[in-house]
Amino acid sequence: MRESLLTLLRDKETSVELFRQTANQLAYLLAAESAAFVDEEPNTVTTPVGQAEGSFVDQRVVLVPILRAGLALLPAFLHYFPSAPIGFIGIRREAGTAKPHLYYENIPDLQPTDLVFILDPMIATAGSALLTIEHLIKKGASEMILVSMLGSQEGLEKIESQYPDVTMIVSATDPELDSRKYIVPGLGDFGDRYFGN
Repeated sequence: MRESLLTLLRDKETSVELFRQTANQLAYLLAAESAAFVDEEPNTVTTPVGQAEGSFVDQRVVLVPILRAGLALLPAFLHYFPSAPIGFIGIRREAGTAKPHLYYENIPDLQPTDLVFILDPMIATAGSALLTIEHLIKKGASEMILVSMLGSQEGLEKIESQYPDVTMIVSATDPELDSRKYIVPGLGDFGDRYFGN
């Protein structure tokens, strides 16, 4: 299923409408996979006819989309974590150098026990992800999961090297970056294709 969804996202002929629909479907798959990482506490409940062993979520989840493309993942994650506080990180890549520039940050108070999901559909150079992780650590985050639809080998290796404790959930890895720091073969600019501009 992931492969077919990614194929549609990669195809330059995919319309904005179909791109959004496909990205949303993939986001739900990633959110479902991510839910398995949340701590649960064993518990017993009373059913209409007896007792049942089960569990309840025992960890606060915080969602942090990286603006603007990360917003595409947010609805799917809110479906699974409807009470999660949401923080926002705004990062812009400089055109010439591709270096990340932080222009906006609004993060809720974080506790060491929180599970923070960083939402960013594309990991190219990893500059935005690394800057986000750095800022979240300063804010008190200790357990973070980076969720992405597509990453470059180079970018993912940088994250793993600098922050080995950060878990990464990525649908696919592409081998290289071009001279403009776009993922190859990639799917182009995710934000432009999703938002239609």
